[in-house]
Amino acid sequence: MFVHVALQAARVADPDAKLYINDYNIEGTGAKSTAMTDPVKSLKSSRVPIDGIGVQDHLIIDEVPTTTQTNLEQFAALGVEAAITELDIRMTLPETAALREQQQKDYQTVIAACKAVTSCVGVTI
Repeated sequence: MFVHVALQAARVADPDAKLYINDYNIEGTGAKSTAMTDPVKSLKSSRVPIDGIGVQDHLIIDEVPTTTQTNLEQFAALGVEAAITELDIRMTLPETAALREQQQKDYQTVIAACKAVTSCVGVTI
C-alpha cells in the first residue's frame, strides 16, 4: 500500500518524473527477479504510475549472469523501462592485466545487453 501512495504522490508532485522501483540481485533471471515482476504487474493493473525498473548490478569479475539481456527483456514485456542504475564489477586484489581485461569484457557484456533491449534506457557506472 505504501508504494502505491508514494508513487501516486510522486506523480502529482512532478508529472514528468520517471518513477522506478530499484533493487539489487535482479540482474539475471531467477526467483528475486521474477518476484520483481509481480509488484510491477500489480501496480500497472491498479493504474498506479510506474515507469521502470532499476537494476543494481553489483557484480564480480567473470561472474556476470548470462541471462542479463533475457531479464531486461522480461522487464520490457511488462511495458516499463529498465535501467542499470549501479553497475560495478569488482575484482580480487592484487589487480592484474588479466583481471583488468576480464573486467573490461564484463562491462562490455552488460552494456551490450542493455543496448540490445529497446526499453533499457541506460547504464550508470
